[in-house]
Amino acid sequence: MATVWVTGSADGIGRQIARDLIAGGHRVLLHARDGDRAAVASAGAPGAAGVVVGDLTSLAEIRALAAATTGFAPFDAVVHNAGVLESGRRERPVTADGLERTFSVNVAAPYLLTALMPVPARLVYLSTEMHRSGRPDLDDPQWERRRYDGDRAYSDSKLMVTALAVALAGMHPRTRSNAVNPGWVRSRMGGPGAPVSLAAGAETPVRLAVGDEPATGSYFTGGRIQPAHRLATDPGFQAAVLALCEKVTGTALSA
Repeated sequence: MATVWVTGSADGIGRQIARDLIAGGHRVLLHARDGDRAAVASAGAPGAAGVVVGDLTSLAEIRALAAATTGFAPFDAVVHNAGVLESGRRERPVTADGLERTFSVNVAAPYLLTALMPVPARLVYLSTEMHRSGRPDLDDPQWERRRYDGDRAYSDSKLMVTALAVALAGMHPRTRSNAVNPGWVRSRMGGPGAPVSLAAGAETPVRLAVGDEPATGSYFTGGRIQPAHRLATDPGFQAAVLALCEKVTGTALSA
């Protein structure tokens, strides 16, 4: 039996991943952004070990969230599933910390949680094929000078988190750290017309969290390892992303 934490597990693919892990006999900690969503998460994944609450648009809440998980640790795996897509949005959404919201949830949060928590044997970061369209401007990562594009911000964030997953594999050789594209999943984010079921989308993240998959530093799509965007495996880009996250959060990753 493995102990696994799944972020963003109140609905969608996060909830499906949690359900599948529980059905497999594993001990699962849920996560929701507030108390109301926590109740939804608990009702949606019966048998979970508990639920921790924290809004990933707040650096202070991310820190408190990391502290709240200690009562359930150590973890064998952490699945960084939580994410946000501001599709079609042209007005920059800003958090209380002054960060662009997509960056805060999709990049800063998994980075800071990883930095603050003991490194588990497995790290799984949810990515997307949209990471291939990413063209991050690391001189303007918060979209303060450019015209805002919510879809572009999402692609950029997923390229950065894919690079984070690969970088961590190099920093922690004993940890299997991978990025996963679950496909265009029928969820609140993906919409009812998406071609991939929640069950199918959850298969690879679950396998990477508790299965025998030996890969690390890889990008999975369709259940198989595929080449990621070239920048995801570029040491210079990885270092730049880590430096940006360290600057924004005030916390460094330790090797």
